[in-house]
Amino acid sequence: MLLRTLATALVAMCSLLASQTTPQAGQSTPQVGQPAPDFTLSDSTGSPIKLSAYKGKVVLLDFWATWCTGCKVEIPWYMEFQNKYGKDGLTAIGVSMDEDGWKSVKPFLEVHKLNYPVVNANQDLTNRYGGLPSLPMTLLIDRNGKIAESRAGMVDKDAFENKIRALLHEKPAM
Repeated sequence: MLLRTLATALVAMCSLLASQTTPQAGQSTPQVGQPAPDFTLSDSTGSPIKLSAYKGKVVLLDFWATWCTGCKVEIPWYMEFQNKYGKDGLTAIGVSMDEDGWKSVKPFLEVHKLNYPVVNANQDLTNRYGGLPSLPMTLLIDRNGKIAESRAGMVDKDAFENKIRALLHEKPAM
């Protein structure tokens, strides 16, 4: 009960903080319905991860950091979603925003054993996604590569899972 109350309070605080931030001048945040900006970055094993290669799948794109409390609450949810819906076409991709890159991220991954790829953001990616003024930031990208949901702050797990299920039932445009 206490954990649920704390999680609810944390969601409310993250939402409030997220609503108080805006991208820096010259940075536009991609909007729902727009194509997700493409990128190619190496994962923790050195393999390239190209977002556009996942067209035809529903992508959960999670911008997070090892120091972000809300991020660490969400990651197990996203691992659960990956296990539950991966066979149906969901792919989660984590994008670390840690400034020291793999120095912080690799030890985190050794402990937490994420079941989806993780890449480190660079300045170009950060700019293309509007500067990412708050974390966590999670996008759902539909099978056509368009942003279907964008959430600054912690997601509502049940509502997000419902959105994932709805997107998985949609057919890609031909």
